[in-house]
Amino acid sequence: MTILVTGGAGYIGSHTARLLTEMGRSVVVLDTLERGYRDSIPDIDLVVGDIADARTVGKLCRKYDVDSAIHFAAYKAVGESMAEPLRYYKNNVAGSITLVETLMEHEVKHVVFSSSAAVYGTPDTAPVNEDATLRPESVYAHTKADIERFLTSCDATGLRSVSLRYFNAAGAHESGDMGEDWTATANLVPVVMKVLFGAQPSLEVFGDDYPTPDGSCVRDYVHVSDLADAHVKALDYLATGGRSLVCNVGTGQGTSVKQLIAMTESVTGRSLPHHVAARRAGDPASVYADPTLVRAVLGWRATRDLREIITSAFRWHERHPDSYER
Repeated sequence: MTILVTGGAGYIGSHTARLLTEMGRSVVVLDTLERGYRDSIPDIDLVVGDIADARTVGKLCRKYDVDSAIHFAAYKAVGESMAEPLRYYKNNVAGSITLVETLMEHEVKHVVFSSSAAVYGTPDTAPVNEDATLRPESVYAHTKADIERFLTSCDATGLRSVSLRYFNAAGAHESGDMGEDWTATANLVPVVMKVLFGAQPSLEVFGDDYPTPDGSCVRDYVHVSDLADAHVKALDYLATGGRSLVCNVGTGQGTSVKQLIAMTESVTGRSLPHHVAARRAGDPASVYADPTLVRAVLGWRATRDLREIITSAFRWHERHPDSYER
C-alpha cells in the first residue's frame, strides 16, 4: 500500500515525502512541477501531472495501490490570489474536489489536507484555537476554508480526513539539501536570508507601533520538519480509526519580527540591515496557535525552536544560493 503526496515536490510536501520514505513508508508524489522541484525528491517516485486530471490520478492509484493521501497541491500566494481569483478557485477548490472524487472511486478514504491558519484572518485573541470564528481575508484563505468544509461534508460518504491549519512554516532539512526557494515566497525567514546573502539590500519591518512587547508583529514559526511529522501523525491517527478532525499545528509561542532579527544575528554572526516601513493593511498585531488539540489527539508537538529554524535556513541558503536546479 502506498501514500500519495500531491504537491510533494514543493517546500513542505517534499519534507513530508522524505520523512515518510525515511520511515520505510511507500510513497508516490504527484506534482505538476510548476512550482515544485524534481531535485527536492530525487529518490522518490514522481508522476508529473495535475490533481484535476482524473485519468492520471486514477491510473496512479491503480499502479501504486494507493490507500491514503496527503494533499498539498495548491497555489498559495496571497497577493496573487487577490489578482487571479479564478485561477485559485479552479486549482485549489475545483482541482481538489476532482482529486477527492477520484480517490474515493479507488477506495482511498483517508486524506490529510494542508490547510492554513490564514482561515482565521485577524483573530480576536491570541493564542487562537480551533473554535475561533473563520474570517479568511484573501482568496487563498477562502479556498483553504472551502476545502476544509468540503472534506468535512464528505464524512457522509465514508471519507475521513484531517485538516491541518499550520501557522508559519520555516526552516530547512537538517541535511542542508532541502529548503525553501526564496524566489517563490514572501515569507519572513527566506526574505531575511535574502538580505543576509545580499540578494536584497534591507529587510522591511512593517510597523513598530503595534500593541506587542517590542512594537513589531508577533507570529508562530514552526519548523518545516516538525510540520512534516504532523502529517505523518495525522495519517497514523486516521489509520487507527480516528474520526475526521481539524486542528492547529503551531508551537504555541509567539515570536516578534524584532526577536527574529536578533536571533538571526546571534546565529549567523552577521548584521541584518533592516528599516521600519509603514504597516501593511490587514496585518494583525499577534497571531499564534493554541496547540492543545493537536497535542492531545495526534500526540504532536514542535521539537525544534527558532534557533534551529534560523540555523537550518541559513545552512540551506549558504549551500544552495540558487535554490534547486530546474
